[in-house]
Amino acid sequence: MQPYESHIERLIREATERGEFDNLRGAGKPLDLGSPDDPDWWIKQKLRAEGLDGAGAVPAVLSLRKEAAGFPESLREIRTEAGVRTVLEDDNDRCRRDRLMPRDPKTPPLVAPILDVDAMVARWRQL
Repeated sequence: MQPYESHIERLIREATERGEFDNLRGAGKPLDLGSPDDPDWWIKQKLRAEGLDGAGAVPAVLSLRKEAAGFPESLREIRTEAGVRTVLEDDNDRCRRDRLMPRDPKTPPLVAPILDVDAMVARWRQL
């Protein structure tokens, strides 16, 4: 009597018999299991392998909060006050739009800060 073979097992067996798993990249090499201290090692490795930026993988509110935390230091390269104001007002607009987005009631209520543009411009001038 033949042992039961599922549809998937049959497909794998047939592909093996055709040699479709021969000469695969990385064959015979140990698996890179990343750092045991980082539970997200596998997704970070996948993002690197695919050449993707992980910034899109986090909720918009977290990206906005991170961006705001970098002000005014991240504005150093901007040479005009008008340019700085444009960046800060754009950030505030994106924060306001984010606050209007529906939220999952199971997640903690996070909001991105609305910046005081005049105070931030004053700090930028000091830099």
